[in-house]
Amino acid sequence: MDTPVAFLVFNRPDTTARVFAEIARARPRQLLVVADGPRADRPGEAERCAAVRAIVERVDWPCDVRTNYSERNLGCRGRVSSGLDWVFEEVEEAIVLEDDCLPHPTFFRYCETLIDRYRDDERVTCISGDDFQRRDAGCAWSYYYSRFVHVWGWASWRRAWRHYDVAMRGWPATRDAGLLESVWGADRRAVAHWRSIFDDVHAGRVDTWDFQWVYACWQQGGLTALPCGNLVSNLGFGVEATHTASASRLAALPIREMAFPLHAPPYMRADPFADHFTQHRIVSDERAVRRLKQWVHRMLRARS
Repeated sequence: MDTPVAFLVFNRPDTTARVFAEIARARPRQLLVVADGPRADRPGEAERCAAVRAIVERVDWPCDVRTNYSERNLGCRGRVSSGLDWVFEEVEEAIVLEDDCLPHPTFFRYCETLIDRYRDDERVTCISGDDFQRRDAGCAWSYYYSRFVHVWGWASWRRAWRHYDVAMRGWPATRDAGLLESVWGADRRAVAHWRSIFDDVHAGRVDTWDFQWVYACWQQGGLTALPCGNLVSNLGFGVEATHTASASRLAALPIREMAFPLHAPPYMRADPFADHFTQHRIVSDERAVRRLKQWVHRMLRARS
């Protein structure tokens, strides 16, 4: 496979080994590994981080392996953002997988095909392997266009990543200029939802990197290509996860094979019905459930 693969790892040898096995199956010519360092106050974490790095060094196919390891813990926001900055300095385009995102083998061909197809098309800023729709019938096309930037297995180009700013310094100006209204139109609930998220991220109240990527894509009016059929399963829900510690309908979703050749949708615009479903039946609900659980946890702690 010609498209470089970026692999983001930390401290989970079990999921890392499963995802790495799929990368090894795809045999990319270039592999870029980004690793965070252990937290000093977590017993045994240094050993787990070392075990993870040993796994990803078992490359037994012709491959240019490049590593970007941090010896100290930078956290989700600092490590992923700086790691991806490094990735897109090294290569023009990449398929990106985290250590808990298990892809179907056809995910790699799907990404590589669309990386080639939209390389010079500024309208597309991201390709994702995630599909959260609940379809009773098949899809007429292999993929569809969306405003959502799902990152449990994705791909992009340096041309798009150059707009990324982990601090979201332009957010106050673009918020006041009506960015969210231009994305969501009359959907006031969606506008309020994303305004709250972006305000929190800009203020540094959330240790994350991915909402900044959503913002960068929306700021450029970019579309994401999403598959009609889920290609990546997130194995990372659990007590050791940073942002997915609680149960979710999206945990360990089944994956399916993508058929080739890929058939593109006839119109270059976001699917309004799919995006409405994702916003109001997946994204908003998931956040509401997390906030309710956090509130209950705080109340129980206050009473104990």
